[in-house]
Amino acid sequence: MEGQPELEGAVGPPRMEEPASRRFSEEQFWAACRELDQPAPAAAGPWELLVETAGVRIYRLFHEQSGLFEYKIFGGLDDCPPKLCVDVYMDLKFRKEWDQYVKELYEETYDGEKVIYWEVKYPFPLSNRDYVYIRERREMDMDGRKIWVVLAKSVTVPQCPEKPGITRVKSYKQSLVIESDGKAGSKVYMYYFDDPGGMVPSWLVNWAAKSGVPAFLKDMQKACLKYSKSR
Repeated sequence: MEGQPELEGAVGPPRMEEPASRRFSEEQFWAACRELDQPAPAAAGPWELLVETAGVRIYRLFHEQSGLFEYKIFGGLDDCPPKLCVDVYMDLKFRKEWDQYVKELYEETYDGEKVIYWEVKYPFPLSNRDYVYIRERREMDMDGRKIWVVLAKSVTVPQCPEKPGITRVKSYKQSLVIESDGKAGSKVYMYYFDDPGGMVPSWLVNWAAKSGVPAFLKDMQKACLKYSKSR
């Protein structure tokens, strides 16, 4: 219902045998909300401004354990109200229509838990990557501000074994936070980290960070306009 938290990945009462780490804590949602008010993390910490283009600012932080980077993205989507943005983001079937990098994407329920399988196209001769993850969506009220939050992270599910020729991304985290920009659009914050595994050339990593994310937001904006007309 409108105004009520919408939960994904939680069906029925918690099962005692399920590890607590499989779920997202209340504090994780509030922490994500607070990121909207921290638009320049490089000024107060170790985050580095990687690129600023077309109203999108991308910051990165070196992840010592993996030798990779974590990313924070701040931007906006004109003429796309926040609830519409979140609905588009959550609609897996529609995602396959507008995201050219999706090879396979679907949701299944295993042992009462909703799990998403996602295979991403990689350029030849690299192997495609796939993800198995859970996500949860909530509508938050922060001092009168309506904020939508979607948290996601990789999980291990016996019913989704690794496939030959596809590299499984075993470490993946993503946050999406959206609120109104006070006009007809949305303010957007994203955080993500994933370890693609294998040997991925630095040019592809740099492209994904500097160009792939802004391109994704543009594609999502176009998808929002198409979605609102088709529904």
